[in-house]
Amino acid sequence: MKSAHVFAVLSLVGALLVGGPASPAAAQAQHEAPPSDSGPHTPHPEALKAIDRVKSPFCPGFMLEVCPSPYAAALRDTLDLMAREGVDADSLVEWALARYGDTLSALPPARGKSLIAWIVPPAAVLLGIATVVIVLRRVRRPHEGPPPEQVSEEERRRLDDALRELEAEEETQF
Repeated sequence: MKSAHVFAVLSLVGALLVGGPASPAAAQAQHEAPPSDSGPHTPHPEALKAIDRVKSPFCPGFMLEVCPSPYAAALRDTLDLMAREGVDADSLVEWALARYGDTLSALPPARGKSLIAWIVPPAAVLLGIATVVIVLRRVRRPHEGPPPEQVSEEERRRLDDALRELEAEEETQF
């Protein structure tokens, strides 16, 4: 009987170390248990919009959506719960900024001096496109200058004489 007792204890310790059930009843209960809903879930669309517009107050330089801090995860969950209760993305962003500071806004406000951040980049892109179009048109266009003049017979004769003299001088030098 003593060996049966030792075998049972060793089986229990082995099962605990391996992570298996300690008894057949526990194994059956484990297979009959409903699947837990603790896996990843899809956040509410309004929460996603808000999370994309806020920097993390817990990880400087990171957006809230990628911050690995558990506090950031809790803030994302809070925003998700609020969105599921009917709060829209703009209100969620305002709530987060009121709680953690305006410096966490990922987008500059579209008013005052910050309006420059909304106007300058698109204007620079349009100016760059216009410059490229103008340069390409000038490069592809044939050179427009005065038409070449016709050389008269006398000028042609004088040019030929000058070329012959030049060739003669070159021959005498060598």
